[in-house]
Amino acid sequence: MGYEVILGYGLDLIFGDPIKLPHPIKGIGRFIKFLEKIVRKSFFNLKIGGFFLAGIVILGTYVATSLIVWLSEQIHSQLEFIVSGVIIFTTISIRSLHKEAIAVYHALIADDIDLARIQLAKIVGRDTHNLDKTEISRGAVETVAENTVDGIISPLFYAFLGGPALAMAFKAVSTLDSMLGYKSKIYKEIGWASARIDDIANFIPARISAYIIPIASWLCGKKGISALKVIIRDGHKNPSPNSGIPEAGFAGALNIQLGGLNYYQGEMFLKPFLGDANETVEPKHILQSIQLMYLISFLMLIIGFLVLLGIKLI
Repeated sequence: MGYEVILGYGLDLIFGDPIKLPHPIKGIGRFIKFLEKIVRKSFFNLKIGGFFLAGIVILGTYVATSLIVWLSEQIHSQLEFIVSGVIIFTTISIRSLHKEAIAVYHALIADDIDLARIQLAKIVGRDTHNLDKTEISRGAVETVAENTVDGIISPLFYAFLGGPALAMAFKAVSTLDSMLGYKSKIYKEIGWASARIDDIANFIPARISAYIIPIASWLCGKKGISALKVIIRDGHKNPSPNSGIPEAGFAGALNIQLGGLNYYQGEMFLKPFLGDANETVEPKHILQSIQLMYLISFLMLIIGFLVLLGIKLI
Protein backbone atom coordinates (compact mmCIF):
# COMPACT_ATOMS: atom_id res chain seq x y z
CA MET A 1 0.00 0.00 0.00
CA GLY A 2 2.91 2.35 -0.66
CA TYR A 3 4.94 1.49 2.42
CA GLU A 4 7.68 0.06 0.20
CA VAL A 5 7.94 3.50 -1.43
CA ILE A 6 8.44 5.09 1.97
CA LEU A 7 11.13 2.50 2.71
CA GLY A 8 12.89 3.26 -0.57
CA TYR A 9 12.67 7.00 0.08
CA GLY A 10 14.15 6.59 3.55
CA LEU A 11 16.97 4.39 2.30
CA ASP A 12 17.89 6.99 -0.30
CA LEU A 13 18.03 9.75 2.31
CA ILE A 14 20.33 7.62 4.45
CA PHE A 15 22.59 5.98 1.88
CA GLY A 16 22.26 7.82 -1.43
CA ASP A 17 24.00 5.86 -4.17
CA PRO A 18 26.73 3.74 -2.52
CA ILE A 19 29.57 3.86 -5.05
CA LYS A 20 31.13 0.52 -4.10
CA LEU A 21 27.90 -1.49 -4.27
CA PRO A 22 26.45 -2.88 -7.52
CA HIS A 23 23.69 -0.69 -8.94
CA PRO A 24 20.99 -1.93 -11.34
CA ILE A 25 21.25 1.25 -13.44
CA LYS A 26 24.83 0.29 -14.29
CA GLY A 27 23.57 -3.08 -15.47
CA ILE A 28 20.91 -1.39 -17.61
CA GLY A 29 23.61 0.85 -19.06
CA ARG A 30 25.78 -2.10 -20.04
CA PHE A 31 22.74 -3.80 -21.62
CA ILE A 32 22.05 -0.65 -23.66
CA LYS A 33 25.64 -0.52 -24.91
CA PHE A 34 25.47 -4.21 -25.87
CA LEU A 35 22.22 -3.75 -27.80
CA GLU A 36 23.46 -0.54 -29.42
CA LYS A 37 26.34 -2.42 -31.03
CA ILE A 38 23.95 -5.07 -32.36
CA VAL A 39 21.49 -2.49 -33.70
CA ARG A 40 24.18 -0.49 -35.47
CA LYS A 41 25.39 -3.64 -37.22
CA SER A 42 21.97 -5.14 -37.96
CA PHE A 43 19.66 -2.26 -38.89
CA PHE A 44 19.97 -0.16 -42.02
CA ASN A 45 17.41 2.25 -40.58
CA LEU A 46 18.77 3.24 -37.17
CA LYS A 47 15.56 5.02 -36.15
CA ILE A 48 13.63 1.74 -36.43
CA GLY A 49 16.47 -0.08 -34.71
CA GLY A 50 16.31 2.48 -31.91
CA PHE A 51 12.64 1.64 -31.36
CA PHE A 52 13.48 -2.04 -30.96
CA LEU A 53 16.42 -1.23 -28.68
CA ALA A 54 14.31 0.96 -26.39
CA GLY A 55 11.45 -1.54 -26.30
CA ILE A 56 13.70 -4.47 -25.41
CA VAL A 57 15.45 -2.54 -22.64
CA ILE A 58 12.25 -1.16 -21.07
CA LEU A 59 10.24 -4.37 -21.31
CA GLY A 60 13.21 -6.50 -20.25
CA THR A 61 13.78 -4.29 -17.20
CA TYR A 62 10.12 -4.46 -16.21
CA VAL A 63 9.93 -8.26 -16.59
CA ALA A 64 13.23 -8.89 -14.77
CA THR A 65 12.23 -6.65 -11.87
CA SER A 66 8.79 -8.25 -11.64
CA LEU A 67 10.40 -11.68 -11.54
CA ILE A 68 12.76 -10.68 -8.72
CA VAL A 69 9.87 -9.29 -6.68
CA TRP A 70 7.73 -12.36 -7.36
CA LEU A 71 10.52 -14.76 -6.34
CA SER A 72 11.09 -12.85 -3.10
CA GLU A 73 7.36 -13.03 -2.37
CA GLN A 74 7.44 -16.81 -2.78
CA ILE A 75 10.05 -16.99 -0.05
CA HIS A 76 8.38 -14.61 2.41
CA SER A 77 6.08 -11.58 2.26
CA GLN A 78 8.46 -9.57 4.44
CA LEU A 79 11.32 -10.32 2.06
CA GLU A 80 9.17 -9.10 -0.82
CA PHE A 81 8.56 -5.84 1.06
CA ILE A 82 12.28 -5.35 1.71
CA VAL A 83 13.28 -6.22 -1.85
CA SER A 84 10.64 -3.87 -3.26
CA GLY A 85 11.85 -1.06 -1.01
CA VAL A 86 15.48 -1.61 -1.98
CA ILE A 87 14.61 -1.62 -5.69
CA ILE A 88 12.66 1.63 -5.34
CA PHE A 89 15.59 3.07 -3.38
CA THR A 90 17.84 2.55 -6.42
CA THR A 91 15.48 4.57 -8.62
CA ILE A 92 15.47 7.74 -6.46
CA SER A 93 18.27 10.33 -6.56
CA ILE A 94 17.68 12.75 -3.70
CA ARG A 95 20.86 12.21 -1.69
CA SER A 96 23.12 11.85 -4.74
CA LEU A 97 21.72 15.02 -6.34
CA HIS A 98 22.39 16.86 -3.08
CA LYS A 99 25.92 15.46 -2.93
CA GLU A 100 26.81 16.46 -6.49
CA ALA A 101 25.32 19.95 -6.26
CA ILE A 102 26.84 20.71 -2.86
CA ALA A 103 30.27 19.75 -4.20
CA VAL A 104 29.91 22.54 -6.77
CA TYR A 105 28.84 24.95 -4.01
CA HIS A 106 31.80 24.15 -1.75
CA ALA A 107 34.26 24.60 -4.63
CA LEU A 108 32.75 28.01 -5.43
CA ILE A 109 32.82 29.12 -1.78
CA ALA A 110 36.50 28.15 -1.68
CA ASP A 111 37.05 30.24 -4.85
CA ASP A 112 38.36 27.17 -6.63
CA ILE A 113 36.78 27.85 -10.02
CA ASP A 114 38.65 25.04 -11.76
CA LEU A 115 37.37 22.49 -9.25
CA ALA A 116 33.85 23.94 -9.49
CA ARG A 117 33.95 23.49 -13.27
CA ILE A 118 35.08 19.88 -12.85
CA GLN A 119 32.34 19.15 -10.30
CA LEU A 120 29.68 20.75 -12.50
CA ALA A 121 30.85 18.75 -15.51
CA LYS A 122 29.89 15.58 -13.61
CA ILE A 123 26.21 16.52 -13.60
CA VAL A 124 25.67 18.55 -16.79
CA GLY A 125 26.17 17.90 -20.49
CA ARG A 126 27.32 21.43 -21.37
CA ASP A 127 30.92 22.56 -21.70
CA THR A 128 32.13 23.94 -18.36
CA HIS A 129 35.80 24.84 -18.93
CA ASN A 130 35.16 28.57 -19.55
CA LEU A 131 32.29 29.19 -17.13
CA ASP A 132 32.52 31.89 -14.46
CA LYS A 133 31.05 31.71 -10.95
CA THR A 134 27.62 32.97 -12.04
CA GLU A 135 27.35 30.53 -14.93
CA ILE A 136 28.54 27.63 -12.78
CA SER A 137 25.91 28.51 -10.18
CA ARG A 138 23.25 28.72 -12.88
CA GLY A 139 24.24 25.32 -14.25
CA ALA A 140 24.01 23.71 -10.81
CA VAL A 141 20.60 25.25 -10.05
CA GLU A 142 19.23 24.20 -13.46
CA THR A 143 20.45 20.65 -12.90
CA VAL A 144 18.86 20.43 -9.45
CA ALA A 145 15.60 21.79 -10.87
CA GLU A 146 15.45 19.46 -13.88
CA ASN A 147 16.49 16.40 -11.90
CA THR A 148 13.89 17.11 -9.25
CA VAL A 149 11.47 15.76 -11.85
CA ASP A 150 13.67 13.17 -13.60
CA GLY A 151 15.29 11.77 -10.49
CA ILE A 152 12.66 12.25 -7.79
CA ILE A 153 9.09 13.08 -8.77
CA SER A 154 8.96 10.71 -11.75
CA PRO A 155 10.35 7.59 -10.02
CA LEU A 156 8.13 8.22 -7.00
CA PHE A 157 5.13 8.68 -9.29
CA TYR A 158 5.76 5.39 -11.07
CA ALA A 159 6.59 3.58 -7.84
CA PHE A 160 3.20 4.57 -6.41
CA LEU A 161 1.49 3.80 -9.72
CA GLY A 162 2.99 0.39 -10.42
CA GLY A 163 5.44 -0.59 -7.71
CA PRO A 164 9.15 -1.35 -8.08
CA ALA A 165 8.84 -2.89 -11.56
CA LEU A 166 7.30 0.24 -13.10
CA ALA A 167 9.70 2.51 -11.21
CA MET A 168 12.66 0.53 -12.55
CA ALA A 169 11.17 0.54 -16.06
CA PHE A 170 11.07 4.33 -15.81
CA LYS A 171 14.75 4.36 -14.84
CA ALA A 172 15.43 2.28 -17.93
CA VAL A 173 13.69 4.98 -19.97
CA SER A 174 15.73 7.68 -18.24
CA THR A 175 18.98 5.77 -18.78
CA LEU A 176 18.18 5.26 -22.46
CA ASP A 177 17.66 8.99 -22.87
CA SER A 178 20.84 9.90 -21.00
CA MET A 179 22.91 7.50 -23.12
CA LEU A 180 21.28 7.78 -26.54
CA GLY A 181 18.92 10.75 -26.55
CA TYR A 182 21.25 13.30 -28.11
CA LYS A 183 20.77 15.42 -31.24
CA SER A 184 24.31 14.85 -32.50
CA LYS A 185 24.80 13.01 -35.79
CA ILE A 186 25.91 9.79 -34.14
CA TYR A 187 22.81 9.51 -31.93
CA LYS A 188 20.12 11.49 -33.74
CA GLU A 189 18.57 8.42 -35.40
CA ILE A 190 19.26 5.59 -32.97
CA GLY A 191 18.35 7.73 -29.95
CA TRP A 192 15.19 9.32 -31.38
CA ALA A 193 12.82 6.78 -29.82
CA SER A 194 14.59 6.91 -26.45
CA ALA A 195 14.28 10.69 -26.30
CA ARG A 196 10.60 10.66 -27.29
CA ILE A 197 9.73 7.93 -24.77
CA ASP A 198 11.50 9.88 -22.04
CA ASP A 199 9.45 12.97 -22.94
CA ILE A 200 6.25 10.93 -22.65
CA ALA A 201 7.30 9.26 -19.38
CA ASN A 202 8.09 12.58 -17.70
CA PHE A 203 5.07 14.45 -19.09
CA ILE A 204 2.67 13.87 -16.17
CA PRO A 205 5.32 14.13 -13.39
CA ALA A 206 6.52 17.45 -14.83
CA ARG A 207 2.94 18.78 -14.68
CA ILE A 208 2.64 17.52 -11.11
CA SER A 209 5.75 19.56 -10.30
CA ALA A 210 3.93 22.68 -11.52
CA TYR A 211 1.67 22.37 -8.46
CA ILE A 212 4.18 21.06 -5.93
CA ILE A 213 7.01 23.54 -6.59
CA PRO A 214 4.98 26.67 -5.69
CA ILE A 215 3.64 25.00 -2.55
CA ALA A 216 7.12 23.88 -1.48
CA SER A 217 8.51 27.34 -2.29
CA TRP A 218 5.95 28.99 -0.04
CA LEU A 219 6.52 26.48 2.77
CA CYS A 220 10.28 27.07 2.83
CA GLY A 221 9.97 30.85 2.72
CA LYS A 222 10.63 31.39 -0.96
CA LYS A 223 8.43 33.09 -3.54
CA GLY A 224 5.60 30.61 -4.07
CA ILE A 225 3.34 32.97 -6.04
CA SER A 226 6.26 34.02 -8.23
CA ALA A 227 7.11 30.36 -8.87
CA LEU A 228 3.56 29.72 -10.09
CA LYS A 229 3.52 32.85 -12.26
CA VAL A 230 6.84 32.03 -13.92
CA ILE A 231 5.77 28.43 -14.55
CA ILE A 232 2.63 29.68 -16.31
CA ARG A 233 4.53 32.37 -18.23
CA ASP A 234 7.82 30.62 -19.07
CA GLY A 235 7.38 26.90 -18.42
CA HIS A 236 6.51 26.19 -22.07
CA LYS A 237 9.42 28.12 -23.58
CA ASN A 238 12.03 25.38 -23.27
CA PRO A 239 12.37 23.11 -26.34
CA SER A 240 11.95 20.19 -23.94
CA PRO A 241 8.27 19.61 -23.16
CA ASN A 242 9.13 18.89 -19.52
CA SER A 243 12.34 20.44 -18.19
CA GLY A 244 11.14 24.01 -18.65
CA ILE A 245 8.45 23.59 -15.99
CA PRO A 246 10.68 22.81 -12.97
CA GLU A 247 13.39 25.21 -14.15
CA ALA A 248 10.84 28.02 -14.46
CA GLY A 249 9.43 27.12 -11.04
CA PHE A 250 12.85 27.23 -9.39
CA ALA A 251 13.70 30.49 -11.16
CA GLY A 252 10.53 32.12 -9.85
CA ALA A 253 10.97 30.72 -6.36
CA LEU A 254 14.57 31.88 -6.06
CA ASN A 255 13.96 35.26 -7.74
CA ILE A 256 16.56 34.59 -10.46
CA GLN A 257 16.75 34.02 -14.19
CA LEU A 258 17.77 30.65 -15.66
CA GLY A 259 18.51 29.72 -19.25
CA GLY A 260 20.79 31.54 -21.65
CA LEU A 261 23.88 30.69 -23.64
CA ASN A 262 25.38 27.20 -23.30
CA TYR A 263 28.02 25.35 -25.30
CA TYR A 264 27.87 21.64 -26.05
CA GLN A 265 31.06 20.16 -27.50
CA GLY A 266 31.98 23.64 -28.70
CA GLU A 267 28.64 24.26 -30.40
CA MET A 268 26.61 27.23 -29.18
CA PHE A 269 23.00 26.83 -28.01
CA LEU A 270 20.82 29.64 -26.67
CA LYS A 271 18.21 28.35 -24.23
CA PRO A 272 15.13 30.49 -23.53
CA PHE A 273 15.34 32.72 -20.48
CA LEU A 274 13.14 31.56 -17.60
CA GLY A 275 12.27 33.88 -14.75
CA ASP A 276 13.37 37.46 -14.05
CA ALA A 277 16.92 38.57 -13.30
CA ASN A 278 16.01 40.27 -10.04
CA GLU A 279 19.04 38.69 -8.38
CA THR A 280 22.36 37.58 -9.85
CA VAL A 281 22.70 33.80 -9.64
CA GLU A 282 25.16 33.04 -6.84
CA PRO A 283 26.40 29.99 -4.92
CA LYS A 284 23.75 30.66 -2.23
CA HIS A 285 21.09 29.83 -4.81
CA ILE A 286 22.55 26.33 -5.13
CA LEU A 287 21.90 25.80 -1.42
CA GLN A 288 18.40 27.21 -1.75
CA SER A 289 17.66 24.92 -4.71
CA ILE A 290 18.78 21.89 -2.69
CA GLN A 291 16.54 22.91 0.21
CA LEU A 292 13.63 23.32 -2.21
CA MET A 293 14.36 19.95 -3.81
CA TYR A 294 14.16 18.17 -0.44
CA LEU A 295 10.82 19.71 0.43
CA ILE A 296 9.41 18.92 -3.01
CA SER A 297 10.48 15.29 -2.65
CA PHE A 298 8.80 15.04 0.77
CA LEU A 299 5.57 16.59 -0.51
CA MET A 300 5.54 14.18 -3.45
CA LEU A 301 5.99 11.26 -1.06
CA ILE A 302 3.16 12.41 1.21
CA ILE A 303 0.78 13.25 -1.63
CA GLY A 304 1.46 9.96 -3.40
CA PHE A 305 0.92 7.95 -0.25
CA LEU A 306 -2.30 9.78 0.64
CA VAL A 307 -3.70 9.35 -2.87
CA LEU A 308 -2.87 5.64 -2.83
CA LEU A 309 -4.41 5.28 0.64
CA GLY A 310 -7.54 7.05 -0.52
CA ILE A 311 -7.85 4.74 -3.52
CA LYS A 312 -7.45 1.69 -1.27
CA LEU A 313 -10.19 2.94 1.04
CA ILE A 314 -12.72 3.53 -1.75
